[in-house]
Amino acid sequence: MARNSAIASESFEEILTWLNPDREIAGELYVQLRLDLTKIFVWRKCSDPEGLTDEVFDRVARKVHVVRQSYEGDPRLYFCAVANNLAKETFKKIGTHIPLEGVDLPNHPEKSADDEDIEDCLQRCLRKLSRETRHLILAYYAKEKQAKIDHRQKLAQSLDIPIETLRVKVYRIRESLEGCIGRCFERKAQQKGNGSHEH
Repeated sequence: MARNSAIASESFEEILTWLNPDREIAGELYVQLRLDLTKIFVWRKCSDPEGLTDEVFDRVARKVHVVRQSYEGDPRLYFCAVANNLAKETFKKIGTHIPLEGVDLPNHPEKSADDEDIEDCLQRCLRKLSRETRHLILAYYAKEKQAKIDHRQKLAQSLDIPIETLRVKVYRIRESLEGCIGRCFERKAQQKGNGSHEH
C-alpha cells in the first residue's frame, strides 16, 4: 500500500508541474480542471461524475511521465480526451464500476452474482483499512449532489486541510481500495472457475 501511495504522490506532483510550473497556479488549474471534467460526465449523463473524474486523474497519473514528454499544447485538452473516452467505456460496461456511495445502503433485492461478489470484496477491503482511513473514504462519499459538495467542504475543514488536499488523500485511498477489490474479484472468479476448491 505504501508503495502505491508513493507512486501516486509522484505522479500527482508531475501532473501539477505539467499543468503549470508555478505551484499556486497549478493548484488553481487542478481544481478548475476537476470541475470541468465533472461537467463533461454530467453532460454525458454518467451516474458518478466525481468518481469518473477521479478515474481520469488515475489514468493520466499512470502515464503522465511518458505523455508529457511528447504532448504538445494545453495539457487540459489531454485530460478532456481521456474523460470522453472513459464516458464511452462507461456506457459499454455498465455495472463494472464500484460505487462507494452505496456501501452503507440496504442490499438491493435483485443483484447478479458479480454484483454480490463486488460488494463482498468492497466490504472485505474496507475492513482492511485503518479505522481512520475507512471513516474518511466513507464520509467522503456519504452524500448526494449539492449536499455532497457541502459535506466535503465541511470534511476538509474538520481535518483542517484544503479541499484539494482532501481530494488527493481520497484519490490515494481509492486507488489502493480499487486495487484490493480488483484482486479480490479476480480471486473469486478463479475459484469459481476451479469449482471453488481453492481457499
